[in-house]
Amino acid sequence: MIGVLVADDDFHVAKIHTKYVERVPGFSVLGQAHSAADALTAVAELHPDLVLLDIYLPDDNGLNVIRRVLDQAASDDGSAPPDFIVISSARDVASVRRAMQLGTVHYLVKPFGFAALRERLTAYEELHARLTTLDDQTADQADVDALYGLLRGPAALPSTLPKGHSAPTLQRVRDAVRSASDDMSAAEVAALVGISRPTAQRYLAYLARHGVVELRLRYGVTGRPEHRYSAATS
Repeated sequence: MIGVLVADDDFHVAKIHTKYVERVPGFSVLGQAHSAADALTAVAELHPDLVLLDIYLPDDNGLNVIRRVLDQAASDDGSAPPDFIVISSARDVASVRRAMQLGTVHYLVKPFGFAALRERLTAYEELHARLTTLDDQTADQADVDALYGLLRGPAALPSTLPKGHSAPTLQRVRDAVRSASDDMSAAEVAALVGISRPTAQRYLAYLARHGVVELRLRYGVTGRPEHRYSAATS
């Protein structure tokens, strides 16, 4: 389980974000903090893997919290700091730039819904798992590219789907491809999701057009090439 600390000055918002996190498999909320001082204490005591951190805290800027956590980790031998996802209503470019410079893995602008946070958490979980697999190994360029692709997260889809497309079905098709260990055909996706092959093909084509999945052709001895789909890595 990936341990999460939710840090937000608004008790109601922190509760909502906690419920969001707990709906995502593989994540567990270790605690909540409502000030910079509380966040620093909670990081030291709970040792979370990930912190959902607001910028506007009553006693300090949340970005200063990140800097202090990183500085403390640098001064401690073998101490690994948590990762941070900024969750804030701050939209100024200076805040976004500073968050990037501090190495935050994502930046979510309030207000946002469950689906937006789930996307970032799912991408983070994949990144966390890949880093664990590569631990104590030497990464080649393909490994580095894959890690940065996961850090960027999945490509965003338009908020309005074309006629005849269902958002829940699109999400299920997308999840099926992303969770697969190898590329998949439309027939395989259809069987896994529980839809017809033409329907799966239609959704896969839509995802491919928006860069969410990658299409490659597998050529056999005779006949037309088979379309195979895998999760996009960039």
